[in-house]
Amino acid sequence: MTQDRSARAAVLSAGSWGTAVAKIMADAGTDVTVHARRAEIADAINTEHRNPGYFPDVDLPSTLTATTDPAAALNGADFLVLSIPAQSLRESLAAWAPHIGPDTVIVSLMKGIERDTDLRASEVITEVTGIPAERVAVLSGPNLAAEIMAGQPAAATVACPDEAAAVRVQQACHTPYFRPYTSTDVTGCELGGAVKNVIALAVGIASGMGLGHNAQAMLITRGLAETTRLATAMGAHPATLAGLAGLGDLIATCSSPLSRNRTVGTHLGKGLSVEEATAATRQTTEGVKSAQAILGLAHAHGVDMPITDVVTSLLNGKVTLEQATAALMQRPPKPER
Repeated sequence: MTQDRSARAAVLSAGSWGTAVAKIMADAGTDVTVHARRAEIADAINTEHRNPGYFPDVDLPSTLTATTDPAAALNGADFLVLSIPAQSLRESLAAWAPHIGPDTVIVSLMKGIERDTDLRASEVITEVTGIPAERVAVLSGPNLAAEIMAGQPAAATVACPDEAAAVRVQQACHTPYFRPYTSTDVTGCELGGAVKNVIALAVGIASGMGLGHNAQAMLITRGLAETTRLATAMGAHPATLAGLAGLGDLIATCSSPLSRNRTVGTHLGKGLSVEEATAATRQTTEGVKSAQAILGLAHAHGVDMPITDVVTSLLNGKVTLEQATAALMQRPPKPER
């Protein structure tokens, strides 16, 4: 279950999910260095063993240190864990790439699709760094950071084309409270993680409008259907979407008040603008950023994604809340597939 103490991980950056995964890996026996943009956050992690920006009341392992220098964090790292907004990945990674070791395995925690290119995070990573896909893994699942920081049980999928690399990552983050499974279906894991954010926006909107559990369950179920259609059209295995990175993540993100995307959706459903809703949440909301790109993938692959289509139109100001609801409910009846 534990990883050799000589293993090192660089976690970029010190946000909520990055901090949670850093703690997981440190608890699993990996020496972890977190890159923090702000010196006061790095100093607090090193001296007080806490991240005051996100989890001021949670003690961090002593083997978890921090620095503001990405090159220092990456020096000798066996794993580079990327936890930054998907839309800033390309620019940030271009600056970090020269410091990545020749054998470092990159682990993506990002659940978004890059705008303009419609590329998944793993595709951006290989394009920018030139690192082969066999050294790029994805960690995805129903993982609410606050619950993990509290030591509550959780599980996730580690996907990588190289199964041996996936196993290495699995060993580096396997703790008594965090159970990782392995997969080679990177496409399915990434799309499950990205599309569920858009579906969570829809569920939050329904909740904010005062619609009941029937409507929310409908959106979750039909959201899974359209996620699976897109993922399998792009080469994913259907079973992946029924697993932790698909259905599991979808349920957690759509159901929990801890979910950023559901929270933003709830604000939207209560009548706030996109700008007001995102400002009220105060954290990156990948569903808002990625919806248009996901819809672009759907169009490119000839896949019908009505919930994603309606949410994107709502975010772009093309339809009202009432029109969005009507657009979904007045679709022609068809067999359930």
